[in-house]
Amino acid sequence: MKTMKWLIKRELWEHKGMLVWAPAVIAALIAALALGSIIMGHHLNFNDGDDAVSIGSVTIEGAARMRIVETMSQAYMMSAMPVLMVLSFVVFFYCLGALNDERRDRSILFWKSLPVSDLSTVLSKATLALVVAPLITLGIGTVLSLLILFAACGAVLAHGTNLFGALLMSPDFYLTPLRVVGLLPVYILWALPTVGWLLMVSSMARSKVFLWAVGTPLVASLLLVWAEKILHFGFNASWFITRIVDRILLGAIPGSWIVFEADHVPLQLEAHRMAVPETIFRGSWATLGGISVWIGVAAGVAMIATAVWMRRRREEG
Repeated sequence: MKTMKWLIKRELWEHKGMLVWAPAVIAALIAALALGSIIMGHHLNFNDGDDAVSIGSVTIEGAARMRIVETMSQAYMMSAMPVLMVLSFVVFFYCLGALNDERRDRSILFWKSLPVSDLSTVLSKATLALVVAPLITLGIGTVLSLLILFAACGAVLAHGTNLFGALLMSPDFYLTPLRVVGLLPVYILWALPTVGWLLMVSSMARSKVFLWAVGTPLVASLLLVWAEKILHFGFNASWFITRIVDRILLGAIPGSWIVFEADHVPLQLEAHRMAVPETIFRGSWATLGGISVWIGVAAGVAMIATAVWMRRRREEG
């Protein structure tokens, strides 16, 4: 256990810029833009059904005020969406170079001189991509969302409407970030094929890793489409693209499972029956009831095992 801990710390030290500073800089830019917009804005508007209420002209009380609080407490984590999108790029490029870079700079010779197995090394890289990186990004995204939320409440207060008390008493204010963190196991399972594929390619390719990782499935897709449309071989190219190519290239995108399982688990956002965040949370976990996610998990595990075998076999590029 201590070995895995230090291996993960090593990866964090070596890739701190990508894993920590990249999402932090994006979050800082978003915060600057949002705060600038709030400070320079003359009026704050809230759409209550078909009627637009200008907070700058009246003090909001009663049911309208509670609806504003409900909306803000449920949706404030949306501010973190750009940061969460950065996570997909971080995971993609980290895994792409995780095993190839150490062969290219021959640092693998040093690490292999230590009493650390290839299995532990590859698993530490997979754990960083699937668990540590998402937690870091979620932490940064949560801080960003809270900053923008409280800044917006401060701006509303300056216009005569105090939302702080009602917001802090709302259960959704505390449950919304917990629901996002609660989706981490779902993310891990759906992202496993992508992480496995990228680690496997990283362990195999001697150069042009990006072209091998992205070009191989895309060229295979084009060949299948050509065989289906021109040669009439009867291949289902659409199934291959949506079930294979999309899964191994886009699985690291947060929320991609909603698109992958859209036909099987429709996520109907019924605001009057259930809060939108809770609907998304339940619908996301419901995707684990399908067989495709578990086939992807098995494929991801097999590809990680292949990466372990290749790392044991290859010592330098």
